[in-house]
Amino acid sequence: MDRSDIQDEADSRAPTHVQGAASFSKFMTVLQIIADTPGTLDIAQLTKRAPFPRGTVYRLVSALIAEGLITQSGENGTFRLGPRLLHLAAKTWEDSDLRTIARDFLISLRDATDEAVHLAVPSNNRMVYIDKLVGSSTVQMKTSIGGQVELHSTSVGKAWLSGLPDQRLMEVLKSLDLRRHTAKTFTTPETLFDELKRTREQGFAFDDEENEPDIRCLGSPIFNRLREPIGAVSISMPVYRHDARRHELCARLVRQTAKLISTELSRMV
Repeated sequence: MDRSDIQDEADSRAPTHVQGAASFSKFMTVLQIIADTPGTLDIAQLTKRAPFPRGTVYRLVSALIAEGLITQSGENGTFRLGPRLLHLAAKTWEDSDLRTIARDFLISLRDATDEAVHLAVPSNNRMVYIDKLVGSSTVQMKTSIGGQVELHSTSVGKAWLSGLPDQRLMEVLKSLDLRRHTAKTFTTPETLFDELKRTREQGFAFDDEENEPDIRCLGSPIFNRLREPIGAVSISMPVYRHDARRHELCARLVRQTAKLISTELSRMV
């Protein structure tokens, strides 16, 4: 029996479909909708988005809640990814090359500033924190590993966006919901694009209370060997600890840290 005969025999025995694949696909569709719009859709809105009958969506949602893969807010009934799914994702992030390579540099950045330091990667038009280190202050940001933040209103998001080539950048900007979080949030593609040009020129993004009041952040993009932005590193602090001298110091350090991580990443992957 030659190789072609073996392949023909294998093909004749292979099932024409994977049992349960259709059901799995439905679960994944609902999960993806929720992941793309966390804390936004209630069950009525979800049934309108999902391409399935209402009863099917209800059954899928019930099963996902029972398994801890999504949670429903008791306040407004909207859905988010659940703790079990985030725990599984965190296991992956713990083993990620970027997180491993960046860790020592993040520690040095935290020690040099004594402020909260974040490492984030893009996911479905948001940024996901895959690492966080805190300083000694009792006043800290309420962020966590696995937490998601928007691109247009955060330093990690704007830093990552600034690393994209113009054509790709404009495509992403058109797809974003530029929601206003504070009076300082950029809410039009034109003003955000101008902000991102400044970010490119200075090598870091500045979140000047654009995502939440009384918090300022500085972030820089991390690139792979192909000069594609794959993440961002940031420093976050309360407004009362931010001044011109500290701004200059943190800008220099966050740029330097992102460059060091990018260089190390290019050598190893």
